[in-house]
This record gives sequence, structure tokens and C-alpha cells, in this order.
Amino acid sequence: MKKTYVQIMRELREDNDLTQQEVADYLGTSQTMYARYERGANELPIRHLIRLCEYYHVSSDYLLGISSDKTSS
Repeated sequence: MKKTYVQIMRELREDNDLTQQEVADYLGTSQTMYARYERGANELPIRHLIRLCEYYHVSSDYLLGISSDKTSS
């Protein structure tokens, strides 16, 4: 079964040994709001999607669960 973007967001954060607070600070949002993104309670804004892709050096297709290839061609 394909992973959802919320699962991938959490995996990327945990694989990089980051807290929700650290990622929230990078995005310029609160830890509470970031936690809501990670649970799927709130939709991730495009500006945050772009920042997360830059931060983790992954393609948006990977983060969104569209592709298993972490980098864009």
C-alpha cells in the first residue's frame, strides 16, 4: 500500500532525528500546527510543502507519495 504524505512527513522528520518543534521553527509555524499537518488534521500549505522538499532534499512527488524516487529527474 502506498504511503500518504502525512506518513512520509513523519518518517522524514524521524529519520533526521528532528522534533516537531524543530521542523515547525524552520517552517515558521507553531509545533501545534505542524502536529496537525503530520496527523492530517490540517492540509499542508504549498509554501510548507516547498520548504520541506528543500529541507529534506526530496522531490514534491516523493513527499506527496506519488513517486518512490526521492529526487526529481
